[in-house]
Amino acid sequence: MKLLEERILQEGIVLGQDILKVDGFINHQVDIELMEALGQDMAEHFKGQGITKVFTIESSGIAPALFTARYLGVPMVILKKQISKNLQTEVWQTEVASYTKDVSYELTLAKNYISDTDHILIIDDFLANGEAATGAVRLIRKAHATIAGVGILIEKAFQPGRTKLESQGITVYAQASIRAFEDGRAVF
Repeated sequence: MKLLEERILQEGIVLGQDILKVDGFINHQVDIELMEALGQDMAEHFKGQGITKVFTIESSGIAPALFTARYLGVPMVILKKQISKNLQTEVWQTEVASYTKDVSYELTLAKNYISDTDHILIIDDFLANGEAATGAVRLIRKAHATIAGVGILIEKAFQPGRTKLESQGITVYAQASIRAFEDGRAVF
């Protein structure tokens, strides 16, 4: 999506060979108008596929997932990275390794927010190694629901995330696909 690519070029900060900071408009300070446009584009891309829910992983995927769910007319569910003390229900869990934070966490989903009749779209901010999205896929499959696809704002195409998901039969849609970082800039 040209709008997102332009914003990355204007405000994104490249750190080293594989990190892109977008905290001024996606994951610290959130540009609501941009998130709405991205959500509307995601919904348009995946419409007509019988999606019953939009899932995202806390926290940077929440804004685009919310607008995607709004435009699809379905609920949004947030997969938790930490189990809450007030989550007094049975849960599905799976371990996920975070690339950017270099830690592992238990991705958690309350069982009462998914059923075997759900057809779920996963929305997230970044796709790099594919660990977070693969964890979400595992949770959905544990509940015997189906996956419509994975919608990503920014894909680092030089990392194996897309291949990992597509090898599992998962459709991936990225709004901005970065093939490299050169001279401190993203190359699409």
